[in-house]
Amino acid sequence: MDTARDRVIDQLLVIRCQAGDRECFDLLARRWQRRLWRYAQRLSGSDDTAWDVTQETWMAILRQIRRLNDPAWFAAWAYRIVRNKAADYCRRASRQRSLGETVAGRQKANDDPRRDDSCDAVAEALRQLPPDSKELLMLRYGEDLNILELAVVLGIPVGTVKSRLHHAREQLRRILKGDDA
Repeated sequence: MDTARDRVIDQLLVIRCQAGDRECFDLLARRWQRRLWRYAQRLSGSDDTAWDVTQETWMAILRQIRRLNDPAWFAAWAYRIVRNKAADYCRRASRQRSLGETVAGRQKANDDPRRDDSCDAVAEALRQLPPDSKELLMLRYGEDLNILELAVVLGIPVGTVKSRLHHAREQLRRILKGDDA
């Protein structure tokens, strides 16, 4: 996923954004748009919701980027904003429609006919995991965040991240082997 070179480029772009360089903000947005949208889509289960969440995220990033003390933490900071915006959006949506409609919409969004057959078993196993475990595995392996970054994104201690990651991997392993116990 991310290379050391990409992380350095992102850090430099953040520094330039903090100095008010709009072109660098546009470049940063182009570099991160797809990743943030993908995370929002996985959290919300809806393409349309993901676009709304991503848009709100970029507005928050634009307003708050000067407050980011260490540009090396941009990835964790941005994913945390997406997570919070998605949670806000889901809370608002749940007040507007019944729980049954929400669950049905998420299940339909997860049934993607374009999915590669070689990934079906893993995708099905991931669907069976509790949402917290699925999110943790997605951020660790899908977005290549390290343990410390996961702690920042999720707002939990590093030891808790390690423990939850271990349990999530074990749950996934049991599902893939067919051990339901």
